[in-house]
Amino acid sequence: MVAPPDNDVLWARALHFTHNDGSPALSGVSLGVQEGEVLAVIGPRGSGKTTLLRCLSGLAAVRRGEVWFNSVPVHKMGPTARERLRRDRFSWIDPAPSLVPELNVWENTALPLMLRGTSRRRAKTAALEWLVRLDVGEVARKRPHQLVQAERQRVCIARALAPSPTVLFADEPAAPLHRSDRAQVLRTLTTAARSHGITVVLASPDADPAALADRTVTLLDGRRVNTVHLPPATETEGRAACSLSV
Repeated sequence: MVAPPDNDVLWARALHFTHNDGSPALSGVSLGVQEGEVLAVIGPRGSGKTTLLRCLSGLAAVRRGEVWFNSVPVHKMGPTARERLRRDRFSWIDPAPSLVPELNVWENTALPLMLRGTSRRRAKTAALEWLVRLDVGEVARKRPHQLVQAERQRVCIARALAPSPTVLFADEPAAPLHRSDRAQVLRTLTTAARSHGITVVLASPDADPAALADRTVTLLDGRRVNTVHLPPATETEGRAACSLSV
């Protein structure tokens, strides 16, 4: 077994993952992510981006290969240890905003902090600061059902950033937003992460985030490739069919 480089906060070697129906999702993917780096993982839908993020974060157990976080073998952890790692060190943003309906916006944003043992007052202060930064401070006392989808997604991004995780996994975080809002929100996310020393692994089916990232990794059919030509996102769907060149 080869130890990961000291400057890589995340390191994966020869990752293989197969869905329950037998279809392959990852076929031998290897990569390293340095501390504080913003890494964009791009590729068309079905290329394995989400599966890669799930394996790196411990959401999915690796079938073959290795995943290391700060020189700790995540691939050898049991479910409880992986859950604790995700709670204490990682944050996650889904493409579709998901909030606790019984809690208001600031309580949703503060929830990860309170689960880590932060006092309610301090958690509320941090949550409100991030909500303002994401331009949704005025909805702090509303319930999720009172928000439009774009507002809910901004709240989810604020919730992910509020606890200052070591690594933030963002799976198409700007997908629900109008095209005019996407660049601003992605810029806010990456700028905030850099200012707080947060490592970001960001998945996208288009190349828009590449300009904001420190480095880009491209996937196609579960493998790393050198070149994939991706068109800009459309206004309606937010995602266009991809023209591929490998």
